[in-house]
Amino acid sequence: MQAIVMTGAGDPSVLQVVEQDEPQLQQPTDIKVQLHGAGINPVDTKLRQRGVFFEEALPAILGCDGTGVVVETGDQVQRHQVGDRVWFCHGGLGREPGNYAEYTVVPETIARPLPDEIDFTTAAAGPLVLITAWEALYDRARLQNGQSVLIHAGAGGVGHVAIQLAKLVGARVLTTVSDEDKATFVRELGADEVINYRETDAVEAVMELTEGRGVDVAFDTVGPAVFNRSLSAVAHYGQLVTLLDPGKDVDWGIARQRNLGISFELMLTPMLENLPQARAHQGDILDRCAGYLHSGQLKLHVSKTLPLAEAMQAHQLIEAGHTRGKIVLQPGA
Repeated sequence: MQAIVMTGAGDPSVLQVVEQDEPQLQQPTDIKVQLHGAGINPVDTKLRQRGVFFEEALPAILGCDGTGVVVETGDQVQRHQVGDRVWFCHGGLGREPGNYAEYTVVPETIARPLPDEIDFTTAAAGPLVLITAWEALYDRARLQNGQSVLIHAGAGGVGHVAIQLAKLVGARVLTTVSDEDKATFVRELGADEVINYRETDAVEAVMELTEGRGVDVAFDTVGPAVFNRSLSAVAHYGQLVTLLDPGKDVDWGIARQRNLGISFELMLTPMLENLPQARAHQGDILDRCAGYLHSGQLKLHVSKTLPLAEAMQAHQLIEAGHTRGKIVLQPGA
């Protein structure tokens, strides 16, 4: 099969197109999947730059998000049959091979059914960002009907589904963007208030839009500077969830004075730490989201599709910044 192999840590040129043997079932509960879509996430570019999570794991195949068709099942597989359409978040961190390839092997409990009405490319954009946004807003912040939420970088991969999930529970959504095209995009997704952070101080805008109260929930998808500024934009007794390390220079006094709940969201933890119950929960999230996608209540935006062999270009596009939604590789294209 054709695969994209990371040969070392560095710039996108370390991603090499290779021909290698197809993977084989390792456990009687494994399934083999012919991949039709591989979503690319910012974590892929970070792992490529810095190295994967596990020692002596190179060369490695990146890519957590995958969609495809089951082509082989282990003797004890009960959930899937040959020919089933599936989607999943599995591999790509250095231990198990990822999805920048034409075939992969996945535990049957991790792969979830993909309705016929959802195309493989669109679905490949979903697993990591959907699970991330769901866990951040619903599991960590306990976002509820009638509350307000500030979602940073609303046009991004996580941001664009977070807006929609927030609206599904009846929240008022404020979001930040960098230009008018993205402002139009997030409004189409349902955002109630859009803040162009290049033109307006985001915290001042939030306080004005909430009449000085602040938002009930803030969701930082950007990093330390945004996390620190967001502390002042959250209402007393509110919640601030971040995807990233906020750094060492945090003014925790603001958080303490406002009685804020601070949460971290790393959806990779169940895969990294082998937590079966947490992985099962993430599979249930995909099942719920499949229903929302099928009904049209949730949409995934794919900004660009590329053949598998052009993974290097995909990484270059992500690192250039300002991608709307997701980029997806198409194995076999």
